[in-house]
Amino acid sequence: MLGMSKSIFRRLLFSFLITVLVGLGLSGILMSFFAKEYIYGEKQEELLRMAKKVNAAIKGSGEVNEKLQGTLVFLDESFDTRIWLFNQDGKIVATSMKDEVLTGKSVAVSIASQVLSGKEAVTELQIEGMKDPMLSVSVPWGEGDHIYGGIILHAPIEGIERTFAHMRETILWATLFGIILSTAMVSYLSWSISRPLQKIERTAAEIGRGNYAERVVVDTADEISDLAVTINTLAEKLEKVEQERRHLEQVRNDFLANVSHELRTPLTAMQGFLEALQDGLVENEEARQKYYAVLYSETMQVNRLVDDVMDLMKLENNEITLAKYPVNLAELIEKVTFTFRPEAAEKGTAIEMEVAEHLPKVYADKDRVEQILKNLVKNAIKFTDNGTVTLAAKAEGEWVKLSVADTGIGIAESDLKRIWERFFKVDRGRSKKNKGTGLGLAIVKELVELHNGTITVESEVGKGSVFTVRLPAVEGAQAQG
Repeated sequence: MLGMSKSIFRRLLFSFLITVLVGLGLSGILMSFFAKEYIYGEKQEELLRMAKKVNAAIKGSGEVNEKLQGTLVFLDESFDTRIWLFNQDGKIVATSMKDEVLTGKSVAVSIASQVLSGKEAVTELQIEGMKDPMLSVSVPWGEGDHIYGGIILHAPIEGIERTFAHMRETILWATLFGIILSTAMVSYLSWSISRPLQKIERTAAEIGRGNYAERVVVDTADEISDLAVTINTLAEKLEKVEQERRHLEQVRNDFLANVSHELRTPLTAMQGFLEALQDGLVENEEARQKYYAVLYSETMQVNRLVDDVMDLMKLENNEITLAKYPVNLAELIEKVTFTFRPEAAEKGTAIEMEVAEHLPKVYADKDRVEQILKNLVKNAIKFTDNGTVTLAAKAEGEWVKLSVADTGIGIAESDLKRIWERFFKVDRGRSKKNKGTGLGLAIVKELVELHNGTITVESEVGKGSVFTVRLPAVEGAQAQG
């Protein structure tokens, strides 16, 4: 993450610095160019105006005398600029400064010829004996055809160049300040970006290690915050997937353990009895018949286990097709009650029936409804000792309400939501006493829903449970159809 932070810092820093340098550099060059052009232009125009005023003051005199000299001095003090006069030979004949040492020097031939022809000249005048050039303007001295020579007004370039040097220095300092400011801004931006990214990176690493409870906490309101929300959402989904995976793994392990136990118990008993019979250890015919009965019972237990597993697989794969037609539920209840009465009696439990008169038929698959009833009753008997199991049925609008109530051990509230899960067993601590794989209620729920019905349960530990099934009556089913 540190490398990423440095990379972000470098990219931002270079971007800002290039922007500042190019922006200020280009601005400085353009400012210098245009400012120089403007200052030179304004200075030239000002010198031309003053030169014309000087000519207006001395154009009537072509001789250099005291009066002319005094006029030049006066104009020098008024305009604050040096004034030179040169004759038709290009020689300087008078200056506005009494101690001027340039008298007798020559101006450039090109300047002199241009002025003597009646034109104005603006140039950097190079005077003999002077090292530094001057910004100068030259105008004709005289009027009309009477041109006595030329008038030169000049200003040293050194002052103008000093102005430009100062301007360049100012631009340089502004550029340096911009670089420092850019570095500070880049540092802050890099920190503000890398800090939440570091949090995201650490959280992502934790999630990658399987710690799906980790969440990113970012206090910004930008794209990074959106990324953090996305990662948190992903983590929540992964956490749910992991919980589901663990749950399914636990269910699978419970299923394998239950099936292995349920298969091992009868198979071990069958093996022992068969070995005894095979070795001739059981000589009494009555004893042999008891052995055969036990073998048959254990075989039926294995067969029920296989049937339950196959039924569940078919239900999960939607391979069961119902043969629906009007079914007399009262007859089925009576049949199931009769079937389980001996088994209930062995546990001191009574089975009672409460079937309403003129009970409407249900539109269902008779064999599957009987399977539902048997599973519910068998489950009720399994957990009820010396109690009562009651089968009741009555009409309820377009439905027929069927309930199986017992006075057994009941179901803990924490288990109520899980009893419909495949392979879940409420009696985990009683598995040796009460045989089962935890498939019965899962199959019942699938079959009830396959009939477009509903099943609910109410239970209290120590007081028993009531399973309520609602199946469509014939009239209601026809109306829905």
